[in-house]
Amino acid sequence: MCVSVLVSVIIPAYNRDNYIAYTIDSVLNQTLTNLELIVVDDGSTDQTRKIIESYTDDRVTVLEHPGGVNRGQAAAINVGLKHASGEFLAILDSDDYWAPEKLETLVGHLQSHPDIGLVYSNGFAVDPENQPIYPIYRDGHEEHNDPARVLIDCYFLLPNNAVLRREIMTQVGEFDESLRAAQDHDMAIRVAEVTKMAYLDLPLFFYRRHPDSISSTRKHIRWQNGFYILEKAVKRFGYSSEAVRQRKAVLHFRLYQCRKQNHKWLSAVTHLVMAGLCDPSRAIRILTGKEVAY
Repeated sequence: MCVSVLVSVIIPAYNRDNYIAYTIDSVLNQTLTNLELIVVDDGSTDQTRKIIESYTDDRVTVLEHPGGVNRGQAAAINVGLKHASGEFLAILDSDDYWAPEKLETLVGHLQSHPDIGLVYSNGFAVDPENQPIYPIYRDGHEEHNDPARVLIDCYFLLPNNAVLRREIMTQVGEFDESLRAAQDHDMAIRVAEVTKMAYLDLPLFFYRRHPDSISSTRKHIRWQNGFYILEKAVKRFGYSSEAVRQRKAVLHFRLYQCRKQNHKWLSAVTHLVMAGLCDPSRAIRILTGKEVAY
């Protein structure tokens, strides 16, 4: 397995002093050593910057926005992309981490499969103490290389759990900085539209679940942004009307869950009804217990 090429790893970091060292160490301890690690401080106000700057490994570069302001994850990743020089790119959230063989395995797969532009793996969601909660993908997960499936359910994580060729990112463009949540789904859709992808059923990625994670604090914004992302996708790619309806059903169902959690019952019921109208067959499967809710 030849893995001598340079890999650029980008970590956007904002107020993650509890986890950032563990995340950085998981990159620097990779069995693939020919890498550069670009950590972009997104205006942190805790000890994150101090921790980042304590690393003396010459593979680590620390960047920030002009004036040290907070501009969001998408903008921070774009800063890193502008400075990346590797043939392959990998992006990791500042509270998640990789198994030591993550990069070697995924980069090796891309090198031996020139028709593949992106590869991702299995892994586990973990609690703040790194204890596994559940596998990211269940047994039987396969990559079908159907952009409509990515549009509807966004089943793979980009950033965090993927390695892709630099030319793919050049082709699709930067992350959308107008999005403060769901920018990962927007990018995943755009990548799926232009390249073939592969999945490796190996536990190489660890997705940390905790109350302060972006996925926990921005749930409503994430799903509301989904309608804007869907609108962009429809203009860009030839999705079927069925796929569009199915995606709208997912978004309405997720917003129903958010509204219900916040005890906004009228809005919750409205979104639940819209979800059923957009995708009645799936709604029936969920109501009858034949499918787990999204």
